[in-house]
Amino acid sequence: MRIHIVIVLAVATCLAVAGCGEPDDSTPVACLEGTGTYVKALGDAPAAVKLHGETLISDCLAENQQAGDLATVGTALVAAATELNAEARAKPGSSANLQLGYLLGAAERGAESTNGIHVELIRRLSAAARYSPDNRPLPAAFLSTYREGFDAGHTRG
Repeated sequence: MRIHIVIVLAVATCLAVAGCGEPDDSTPVACLEGTGTYVKALGDAPAAVKLHGETLISDCLAENQQAGDLATVGTALVAAATELNAEARAKPGSSANLQLGYLLGAAERGAESTNGIHVELIRRLSAAARYSPDNRPLPAAFLSTYREGFDAGHTRG
């Protein structure tokens, strides 16, 4: 009987202190608010971009993320990348290129610590970001500004 009490106390203590080392699987609420939230926040790039001034884009890719949250975040990110890609192709070297790169850099930063559950999302984001009709090469101005944004997003996102 005494061993059972010790085990129960140990488990209770473990749960009370940082969840016993379990990874956080919650998605911040700001990440679930749709495409417009991401596009608006990306106006701050290349400085640190925070959704509603508090949540980094990389924090939207949570370890052990619930499937519904992953679908919601993924849909918003891909839609934002698609919107920014169209603007960036229309004006190579513009702020849309920088914001697009930042979005991808921040998403990759967030996905690095999630044991691969975001691999497909990153692949889809990359495809949306680097889309070019008829697979034509993207202009140098597009690519260099995109890279600048990517580096900033991967560092600060």
